[in-house]
Amino acid sequence: MGMKASNAIATFFKYLVLILVGLIMIYPLLWMISATFKDNSEIFAGIGLWIKNPTLEGYKNALNNFGGSINILQAMLNTYSYVLPKVICTVVSSCIAAYGFGRFDFPGRKLLFSIMLATLFLPQVVLNVPQFLLYTKFGWVNSPFYLAIWVHCAFATETYFVYQLVQFMRNVPRDLDEAAAIDGCSSFQTLYKVIVPMLMPALVSCALFQFMWSCNDFMGPLLYVQTPAKYPMSLFVKLSMDGDTGFAWNRILALSLISILPQLIVFFCAQDQFVEGISAGAVKG
Repeated sequence: MGMKASNAIATFFKYLVLILVGLIMIYPLLWMISATFKDNSEIFAGIGLWIKNPTLEGYKNALNNFGGSINILQAMLNTYSYVLPKVICTVVSSCIAAYGFGRFDFPGRKLLFSIMLATLFLPQVVLNVPQFLLYTKFGWVNSPFYLAIWVHCAFATETYFVYQLVQFMRNVPRDLDEAAAIDGCSSFQTLYKVIVPMLMPALVSCALFQFMWSCNDFMGPLLYVQTPAKYPMSLFVKLSMDGDTGFAWNRILALSLISILPQLIVFFCAQDQFVEGISAGAVKG
């Protein structure tokens, strides 16, 4: 009984700490949701969640056009018109590059892999000017298809994801490759019939990370999108803040909440695969 009681007490305190930490982490989101139903005076009156005088003005104003050329629905459509190709290109190209580094021995493989890893230390701000000059020559700046934002991802430029997939691929037995080769599979058939199903949790993790980072990206659209009608949500929220001399914060928070809802939905739908992908490298030997 003593051992069972001590285990029960330890379990109770573990869950108590997890619940407290969870509440602390989720409280800002809950406050943002409640603040969308408050006016400015009530928002700045305190950090409580209770709403004294509920109002829907924030959501009503959030649906209005700014400058007459764009609204929130168009901004969301603009956002996902480059986020989805960016996610697809990132996952496909990173998987192919990781397959090459993780499964093939070729001259200069270690050197090329080291150079690729070295690019992780390059901050994006260093690359902004040469990339902008290059994309200007290509005619991709303010392109109707947002080419400057996502095309480069088709060439495995997201080094972090390539490195992550290489590490996961090391946990996939090479015997499976040999069995596929005996069955007559080519290298690409082995990749999408054998390797990809084994890497699915890791691929989902890469897709989720890229999806969230791309949705929240501000600098990329700021550099390469110059027409207000083509602004994504990140620029649209900033545009709405510049529209008035005094901010209606319930409108700003309502816009922010609407913009992150798709990310929350996608994350919760794929959370099992995401957690498995994050933890697989630690539990597989």
